[in-house]
Formats: sequence, C-alpha cells, structure tokens
Amino acid sequence: MQKILPLTILSLGCAVLLPATASATTPSNSQPPSKFVFKDASGKATSVDVVEKYQPNKIVRPFAKIDRQLDPKLTRAATIAEERANAHSRRQCWHYVKEALLASGVIRSRPTTVYAKQAGQELVNNFGFKKLAVNDPYQAPIGSVLVYNASRAAGHVEIRTKDGFVSDFRSKTPSRRPLLGIFVKG
Repeated sequence: MQKILPLTILSLGCAVLLPATASATTPSNSQPPSKFVFKDASGKATSVDVVEKYQPNKIVRPFAKIDRQLDPKLTRAATIAEERANAHSRRQCWHYVKEALLASGVIRSRPTTVYAKQAGQELVNNFGFKKLAVNDPYQAPIGSVLVYNASRAAGHVEIRTKDGFVSDFRSKTPSRRPLLGIFVKG
C-alpha cells in the first residue's frame, strides 16, 4: 500500500501538468482558419474563410463635393430634402424630391410625371436640367438628382447630399436599382 500511494500521486501530478504544458507550447495559430461552406447562385459549393477578428477600419464612402458651376439652389434643395426626410421610406420619393426642388427655387412649377423613373426626362425637357456623363452615384455633386429604373415598378429618385442620399428617407448608400442618370441644373 505504501508503494501504490506515491505512484498514484505521481501519475495524477503528471497527468495534470503535462497536458497544460503541451497546450501552452502549441502555437494558437497553427490550425487553419475555419471555413464556411455554401452553395452559390449556380448551385456550386463554395467556401470562404470565417472572419475571427474585428476589423476596426470602417468602410468609408467619399463625401460629395460642391460643384461651383452648378446652380447653388441645388445645394439648398439637398438641405431641404434632408430636413424633411424620414428614417424609412414611405414610397413617395418623387413627391419629396419635387417638393424640395420647388421649395429651394430650382424649379418654378410642379413636375407632372407620376413615376420616379420618368423624372429625368421631364427635368431635362421642361426645367433646364442636363444629364451628367457620370455613372457612379458617389461621384455625383451635391444637389444632383439621381434617377433609377425599375421593371414593373415606379422606379426611384433621390438627391445627393454631402454624406449620402435623400428622397423621402435618408440613406448613406445609393439605391441598388439600375441608374438611369444623374441630372443637374447648370
């Protein structure tokens, strides 16, 4: 019995100390990063690394610039639209943009088109706007009117602000619909 007790204590001590030592000497990054497996749109199985650390760098969208060659009332229209906008859409984007353009004095009479996707043509034909040769909404100057298409829907229209876009609601990102054009009054 005297020989068994020291052996038991010795074996328990080794069992407790050795695994802790082994795990402390193993580098923590020796395991490959875990993968997330999913099927893409074509049905093919695809995998990506799982992000395990917080990325402190924010995605920064460029601020819009004021184009001094454009009508300064467009900047005022952007400010008015921002003041009147809601937190979420009420599906009245063209109505809110019309009101902001009228209140700022950019246009003298109310546009008559019903659908937002028709806004660009009416602004060019009846109110002296011109279409810019820019396809990136982030490069639109402050106060410009961005018109988007939609199949079987009314479309969308918004005004570019310093740090985002506004119609009947505020947004930091532009609409995902296909862009028909960016319109300004010179």
